[in-house]
Amino acid sequence: RHSKIHGTGVYAVAPIKKGTRIIEYLGERITHDEADRRYARKKDDDGHTFLFIASSRTVIDAGVNGNEARFINHSCAPNCETVIENSRVYIDAIRNIKPGEELGYDYQLTWESTDDPEELALYACRCGAKKCRGTMLDTEPLDKKKRK
Repeated sequence: RHSKIHGTGVYAVAPIKKGTRIIEYLGERITHDEADRRYARKKDDDGHTFLFIASSRTVIDAGVNGNEARFINHSCAPNCETVIENSRVYIDAIRNIKPGEELGYDYQLTWESTDDPEELALYACRCGAKKCRGTMLDTEPLDKKKRK
């Protein structure tokens, strides 16, 4: 159903206990090169993607044969987390979740340094959390992490 955060969201229909494996993130399994090709074809003003890195060799494109997991929105105060096991991605509850509550996890999207405000604006966070960091991007750019 509609989400206040962004577009369509996923909501608990029953209580979910902390530690529960909620859903697997499904979609077409592709290479990183193919993911780059697909993303390069997307409109430049669209930060929206269903790509999820499952391993050093595999990316899941939930835009093709994906399930409801692709609609779980980003949150800076998440109630879920992603768990990668054997190149499969799962969404697990990290706290008790009430019926009607929207599911969310911290996307922590990887990125290269940029000072381009228009590019950064594509990843603006609208989660509304008290401690919202204002972005879906990881706290540090990938190119700076590599130098450490």
